Amino acid sequence: MNVSSRSAGAATRLSVSLSLALAALPLHAADRERDTGRATAQTLDTLVVTASAPSSPLHWVTDPRLPRQPVPASDGADYLKTVPGFAAIRNGGTNGDPVLRGMFGSRLNIVSNEGNLIGACPSRMDNPLSYIAPETFDRLTIIKGPQSVRWGAGASAGTIRFERDTPRFDAPGIDLNASALVGSRNRNDQVLDLTAGASQGYVRVNGNRSEADDYKDGNGEVVPSKWRKWNSDVAVGWTPDADTVLELSAGTGDAIARYAGRGMDGAAFRRTSYAARFERDNLPGAWDKLQANVYYNDADHLMDNYTLRTPNPDSAMPMPMAANVDRRTTGGRISSEWRWQAIAIVAGLDAQDSRHRSRSGMGRNTYRQQPWSTDARFENLGAFTEITLGEGTAQRWVGGLRLDRAEVTDARAGSGMMGMPNPTAGQQRREDLGSGFVRFERDLSPSLTGYAGIGHSERMPDYWELFSPDMGPMGAVNAFAGIAPEKTTQLDIGLQYRTTRLDAWVSAYAGRLQDYILFRYMDGGMMGSMSQASNVDARIAGAEAGATWTVGTQWKLGGTLAYAWGQNRSDGTPLPQMPPLEARLSANWQGERWGVGALGRAVAHQHRVADNQGNVVARDLGPSAGFATLALNASYRISEALQLSAGIDNVFDRAYSEHLNLAGSADFGFPADPVRINEPGRTAWMKVNYRY
Repeated sequence: MNVSSRSAGAATRLSVSLSLALAALPLHAADRERDTGRATAQTLDTLVVTASAPSSPLHWVTDPRLPRQPVPASDGADYLKTVPGFAAIRNGGTNGDPVLRGMFGSRLNIVSNEGNLIGACPSRMDNPLSYIAPETFDRLTIIKGPQSVRWGAGASAGTIRFERDTPRFDAPGIDLNASALVGSRNRNDQVLDLTAGASQGYVRVNGNRSEADDYKDGNGEVVPSKWRKWNSDVAVGWTPDADTVLELSAGTGDAIARYAGRGMDGAAFRRTSYAARFERDNLPGAWDKLQANVYYNDADHLMDNYTLRTPNPDSAMPMPMAANVDRRTTGGRISSEWRWQAIAIVAGLDAQDSRHRSRSGMGRNTYRQQPWSTDARFENLGAFTEITLGEGTAQRWVGGLRLDRAEVTDARAGSGMMGMPNPTAGQQRREDLGSGFVRFERDLSPSLTGYAGIGHSERMPDYWELFSPDMGPMGAVNAFAGIAPEKTTQLDIGLQYRTTRLDAWVSAYAGRLQDYILFRYMDGGMMGSMSQASNVDARIAGAEAGATWTVGTQWKLGGTLAYAWGQNRSDGTPLPQMPPLEARLSANWQGERWGVGALGRAVAHQHRVADNQGNVVARDLGPSAGFATLALNASYRISEALQLSAGIDNVFDRAYSEHLNLAGSADFGFPADPVRINEPGRTAWMKVNYRY
């Protein structure tokens, strides 16, 4: 709700509801369980999720439909923050950009519904997770580090997959999942997921809507951050037997978002998606599974400085301006799996084609009369294989190899801020890239598992690294000609200990990055900030750890810790955009119907910075202060189908900001000297989940 006078009554009523200490139990399984043939989402004892633990070495699997604290997120980046090691570059209320272990952008491979939806904004205002509504998916799977080659090129930092299961029905029936959320600053969300089917097939329809007004920080200052977004998808599947599925799906969505840290707002985030997939399990002999899918995703994004704000006459854009960008991505994948006793092999091919275009105009809505201009084309063809030796035994070797052929075409006629002739117009770059990994896992006892793996990833520079910078490396005509592919070699080690009372884990990593792609920013005078992209050699290291201890039959105590470190070896300086040391402590009490919980989050100050260096979205703004916050949650299971949860975040109304952040825009009265955007002050929310 708008945190203004018109919302005071609603906020008071919500606070009274919270004081009733409504509590949570986990969602129960539906009468007709969905048989997916894949790893199932981790079921947590507490309905309100505050942190996640790995389900297997370097793999996290969780249910994104469960309420999260802080307040259940409107985008995928906020959901990821409950996994230790993840952070987000903040710019206000929604659409933060995910960061894993200090690594950003296409170093994270993001897959939704078995396809890639890539944003179009040259500054990543619409990063891929801004188009994803997490609660409309059945499972969120995360793989840390370059420890898989199955899901696309790059992925040097990790892989994020939002997945939907295949509904299976023995008899005609309906599955229904629905939720509604209300909260401070006019926050209100609705989610509906309805599946109707029989043994021969199904129809699944899901959709969501989410909105919120500008929030107030802990000082009572309004932070421009309002958003409104919606998504809708439909899938029709044919299941002639228990081992086969053929599915066709389509989806669309749109949004608006106001950004306190940008010179423009997002006036449209139009998404169009089409996909088809085929799966066949239990094939003859050692041939176990065949999977194939194709997809079409289009992101049509509009930015302007007049729909959600008033143009600032003292800025670099004093008049109404708009930029419309569009990125169409098509692709597909085919893979097969084989199993012989304790040996498992998967092999396949994937391909992707992506086109980026834009148009712009001075004045309100004049961009509509301008023609589209294509500036970049990307193509990638990859082949991959992974093998597991000792599957299902106490000692396992897992390895993989991937080869990619990447091509990029510079279709710009002009480049640079003044539209000067482009020296690389029409040129094409081709790169042959190799990636691979090997990991050893051993069950040291029935409760203890250890692992160690080394991975290597070679990554083609992405659109933002080739086309967004104003300049390339010294001596190069531009970034397209001068930026080399990035190569990451990383060691991952860890231990997991799991008993009925204690679940503890620790993971550590150390990596070397050759030709790490770094952005440097400098003052461009009246034209604003100028950016330069170049390659440097870098090192990274860090660790994450966590534990959950069950005390008695109703209490559960938990904690996580995450630390990331990076060094620019070429310049002898810290690597920018590294999240600081962060700890989370939680306590939950769970009765038969009621439950209550608390989450304390403490973040250390960050003094290892590289001023005015970073990535295409953000740069280091100097050292940041540490902070600590407290959140409370409660829930109540009304029936087997109906649960109610509620929470208060930032209980003490602290004024604080995250280290990874944008500077506030002068359009909204922020000072010229960079000032980080503060996070929301005290926030109350309440959510109802229904499952039939």
